Amino acid sequence: MRITYDKLVRDRIPEIMDGAGVRYEVDTLEPDAFREALLAKVVEEAEELRAATGRGEVVKEIADVFEVLDALMALEGIEAGEVFEVQATRRRDRGGFERRLVLRWTES
Repeated sequence: MRITYDKLVRDRIPEIMDGAGVRYEVDTLEPDAFREALLAKVVEEAEELRAATGRGEVVKEIADVFEVLDALMALEGIEAGEVFEVQATRRRDRGGFERRLVLRWTES
C-alpha cells in the first residue's frame, strides 16, 4: 500500500528505508522550496514537542526542533552566535519566561 507524505525528511531516511526493503521516491528541493519545507517542518516538530510526554520524549523533540533550526540557519547564512546575541538582547529588553506570566487582558 502506497502512503503519500510530501514532507521534508532527514538525510539518512532513504538509507534506512533501503535497509528495510521499502520502496520510495525522493526529490531534492531547490533553495526556495527547501526554505518553505523547513518552515513547515519546524511547525511539525513544534507540534510534536507540544504533544510529547515524559522527559525523554521532550528532549528528543527539542533536539528535532534544534535540527530544523540549524538547517534553516545554514540555509540563511545565520551563525548561532548571532542568534544567541539577539536572544540575549531580547531577554534583557523584554525579559524571559522565568516568571511564567500570562497576559489576560488590557484596556486602552
